[in-house]
Amino acid sequence: MARTLIVEADGGSRGNPGPAGYGAVVLDPETGEALAEAAEFIGTATNNVAEYKGLVAGLRAAHALDPQACVQVRMDSKLVVEQMSGRWQIKHPDMKPLAAEARSVFPAGQVTYEWIPRAQNKHADRLANEAMDAGKIGKQWEPGNSKAALAAAPARSAAARAADEAAESAEAADAAPSAPAAGWGAPDLGPPATFVLLRHGETALTPEKRFSGSGGTDPELSAAGHRQAEAAATALAARGSVQAVVSSPLRRCRETAHAVAGRLGLEVRIEEGLRETDFGAWEGLTFAEVRERFPEDLDAWLGSAKVAPTGGGESFATVARRVAVARDKLLARYAGKTVLLVTHVTPVKTLVRLALGAPPESLFRMELSAASLSAVAYFSDGNASVRLLNDTSHLR
Repeated sequence: MARTLIVEADGGSRGNPGPAGYGAVVLDPETGEALAEAAEFIGTATNNVAEYKGLVAGLRAAHALDPQACVQVRMDSKLVVEQMSGRWQIKHPDMKPLAAEARSVFPAGQVTYEWIPRAQNKHADRLANEAMDAGKIGKQWEPGNSKAALAAAPARSAAARAADEAAESAEAADAAPSAPAAGWGAPDLGPPATFVLLRHGETALTPEKRFSGSGGTDPELSAAGHRQAEAAATALAARGSVQAVVSSPLRRCRETAHAVAGRLGLEVRIEEGLRETDFGAWEGLTFAEVRERFPEDLDAWLGSAKVAPTGGGESFATVARRVAVARDKLLARYAGKTVLLVTHVTPVKTLVRLALGAPPESLFRMELSAASLSAVAYFSDGNASVRLLNDTSHLR
């Protein structure tokens, strides 16, 4: 199976056109570790040209790590993402050769593009600013002198960032006059990809409310869990809209998935990215037991999505990156189709949270019962819509 790498890239210009630079980072999707960084001061250029140069540098850094990798590019430039995805035309003469260069790094089909808010692209933005700051004092960016460069010159002001956004918006309007409008009355975008999210049925650990992730004993469904799986299968067969079934590799999900797939006449496909959080040393314990044995660790975990459970577990931030990669892979494979994803509490809540653009702490504010159904629709313009959450009507 091909390795997956994440590239985050950004570029900026203090003047637009003005002194410009780019930054890019290659991340491990499982751990979030920065595997490679690139940044450069490029002289006088526009914001969009700097962003494209950041994209090229990020792709080249990923190619140097693994030319066979599947690469997911994340940028806060709507223009670059839409143009490289083929949905918007490239009209500006300065950007056409850069887009062609970006496409030449990896074969077609190995790279996908995702727009992210600026707040989620801080690493690449920081590198771009470090490059511009170094350029201001006559140096090129190097990992070792970035702090000195930052101390010597301020980051782009809010006004400069606003000017960049305005310039990008104007360029985007020229590049994509037929791009879908937000709100009511938008043009027909075709059928969305719909993920029907089924939490697995109960195991012996479920009614006892014990931590049960991917690092524990991999329990099977209980008798009650098998009944719940059959009830879900009956309900989904009656709806008749599911076209594919994808499951977490853990046993309780596979058993639930096969109950539904057998009723629908479909095969079950396994997706590793849908497995539950690894809860480390907390596996098999109740919340009260964890509170008694690891009080400080539990408080830290509840206070930050970046904190992992005791003993080498996964943080919610790590799980979110893994789930997002799996989501995008499945969206590319099942465009316009309705797919049943049989998975766990954290992946379901994470998919809902990401669709809503909600903060990580929202995970603690969602109820998700065993064998419940939720649903998220993903449209071709990049928007998502949560259509169902924690439906248990088929179990009553």
